[in-house]
Amino acid sequence: MDPGTQGQWPPIKDIAAKVQSGELKAADLVEQALEAIADNKEYDAIIATTGGRARERAKDIDARAAKGQEIGRLAGVPFIAKDNFLVYGAETTAASNILKGFNAPYQATAVNKLEAEGAICVAKANLDAFAHGSSTENSDFFTTKNPYDMARVPGGSSGGSAAAVALQMAPFATGTDTGSSIRLPAAFCGVVGFKPTYGLVSRSGVVAMASSLDVIGPLARNVEDAALVLDVIAGRDNLDSTTIEKDPRPYTDLSFDLKGVKIGILKEYMDDSIAPGIKTQLQQAIDKLRAAGANITEVSIPSMPLSLAVYYILCPAEVSSNLSRYDGQRYGYTYPEAKDLEESYSQSRGRGFGKEAKRRIMIGTYVLSSGYYDAYYKRAQTVRTKLMQEFETAFSKVDFMVGAVSPTGPFKIGEKASDPLAMYLADLFMAGANLAGIPSISIPAGINDNLPVGLQLMAPQRADRDLLALAKQAEELLA
Repeated sequence: MDPGTQGQWPPIKDIAAKVQSGELKAADLVEQALEAIADNKEYDAIIATTGGRARERAKDIDARAAKGQEIGRLAGVPFIAKDNFLVYGAETTAASNILKGFNAPYQATAVNKLEAEGAICVAKANLDAFAHGSSTENSDFFTTKNPYDMARVPGGSSGGSAAAVALQMAPFATGTDTGSSIRLPAAFCGVVGFKPTYGLVSRSGVVAMASSLDVIGPLARNVEDAALVLDVIAGRDNLDSTTIEKDPRPYTDLSFDLKGVKIGILKEYMDDSIAPGIKTQLQQAIDKLRAAGANITEVSIPSMPLSLAVYYILCPAEVSSNLSRYDGQRYGYTYPEAKDLEESYSQSRGRGFGKEAKRRIMIGTYVLSSGYYDAYYKRAQTVRTKLMQEFETAFSKVDFMVGAVSPTGPFKIGEKASDPLAMYLADLFMAGANLAGIPSISIPAGINDNLPVGLQLMAPQRADRDLLALAKQAEELLA
């Protein structure tokens, strides 16, 4: 089906303004979202709804609006949280059996900021368990289907979030991006996915995957909505020491003159590995940027071919460390028939973790072991530093960079499930941005074989507002 035929949500700022004025009721918006979730249940985008708490919040917001009280920039706007965000009103499982039954004792900072501005969480979205994957097939519960073709994947790990937005279940959703996990599903589902500069959004209250790579960001139907959500959730947080100050200019200020802007076509992101139909769509998008006045040139990051190898050394190493806390003793699944502590550890983890989590734990433990630390982990960190330097050099020549999101479009469910290396290659063009900590966005760039194509735009660290402004211009050109 074409998700564009579903009932449309107005722009987020319009929804909030009408709720504030009383023209729209938050309670009606919550019911609209919950009905859309129920109507699209067959896509398996949602793990659980938070209807009880959402209705209570909507009732309170409507009462405050009736009294003329200021509610916030997201007044009454429903949203969906990826299920690795700690949220009240439903279990937080990170789509893993080992966390079934876990109810969050506090909420993620990003969720608290959204709620402070009047947003209402209506559901928790499916994902690859612990965000380990590029297709949402690694969820311990079910595989989310692509809104354009139910036989295909929606991308991952934020596949549930992207599919939910494409299917109009809510105006926006939250996601996490460690190596591609916001941008890839955004491209596969035909929505906007923004990965901010590392540290711009607090990770407090979000289940960790790889702490030096994880980034929190929005998935939305357009750049303007994504910018508004980012403006709400960005900024320092005392609960996350890696956070940075937000831009003094609001991220919603998308004024931008494209003429004379230097945009580099990243040579390594436009190679022969890209499917011909996708490459044609991307070239057409680039030609429109050129015709609108942008100065297009080719740039190169020589170490980019090594980025995926570096990522799949450093990421599993951090996964191994972060997942060590799930031992069956403090929270999460505990094997009830264990005869001693050792059996409790081994059986709780062995039964609670899925195949991909175990695979990454073993890879990470291996590269961190005393005999291989220097050969793998230390060398990968050295190449990561070199990659960051090469990005800095490239950005000294151009203002932005452009390239493909993925070498292929959405692949069929099961097509790569038995070949982890083939699955990892889906991150080929995106892991570099996470390793360098730079902002990156995927915007819709057309349709190929009845499936959406994404265009990736990148900017230097902390240039998130400028990147969003460029993306807004590109979005209008490609409409």
